[in-house]
Amino acid sequence: MRVFLELAKPRIALMSALTALAGYWLAGGRDWAQAAWLAAGTLLAACSTGTLNQCLEVGPDSLIERTRRRPLPEGRVSLARAAAFGVFCGAAGLWILFAGSGSLACALAFATLAGYVLAYTPLKLVTPQSTWIGAVCGAMPPLIGWAAATGSLSAAAWALFAIQFLWQIPHFLALFWLHREDYIRAGFQVMPAIDQDGSATALQIAVHSLTLCLAGLLPLLIGMAGLRYGFGALVLGAGFALLGLKASWTMARADARRLFLASLLYLPSLYGMLAVL
Repeated sequence: MRVFLELAKPRIALMSALTALAGYWLAGGRDWAQAAWLAAGTLLAACSTGTLNQCLEVGPDSLIERTRRRPLPEGRVSLARAAAFGVFCGAAGLWILFAGSGSLACALAFATLAGYVLAYTPLKLVTPQSTWIGAVCGAMPPLIGWAAATGSLSAAAWALFAIQFLWQIPHFLALFWLHREDYIRAGFQVMPAIDQDGSATALQIAVHSLTLCLAGLLPLLIGMAGLRYGFGALVLGAGFALLGLKASWTMARADARRLFLASLLYLPSLYGMLAVL
């Protein structure tokens, strides 16, 4: 059982479920039974994504220090059993979303799963542009939650999507930079692995850290939140942007690690302010 839990990447799956619930709540969803269906379906779909991703990356994972102790590289589970588990989780999650959250939420979850497994995962070995495809997939949970609550997608839903999309670029580029030797050895064509002097990576971190600060103000600009939120989002975004600019200026491991850790706090803090302010 522990092996399948590892395959599911529970922390990432839980974050997907929580951001879907954030989208649901911010859209006005207050049906606790529907929220439970939404959380369960999103969680299972995310578990499927994480598992199938590992099924496709057994070789590269075995060459990366951070991932070589995963169940498949270590041979603690067969590829066939892992794939069956991933397909089961995906089918169950999509069915739950269709039954409990509606066809639009289910369709968005299916697009997320398919995009991550069929586009992002294989393209990581081909082009650094795969990071943007992965960011699109990672920004979908708030849309799934919004669709579950309203059956449609408004400008406010797309504001949440923009925030979560832009947040992922400095988040993942900082992580990739910290482990760039591993990614080079595994053959991944992510930006830090092919960017010899780090200049392109630094530019992307700086640009997306600054644009994330602006995107954080979108809920205020479209009337989704008030001035108290706007002030908090500006302070939070400016602090994150300064860390991003510092990391892009030095490209030192300590600054990249600090930016990555700050990114783990940024998103829940921003959603928390949206919910209560």
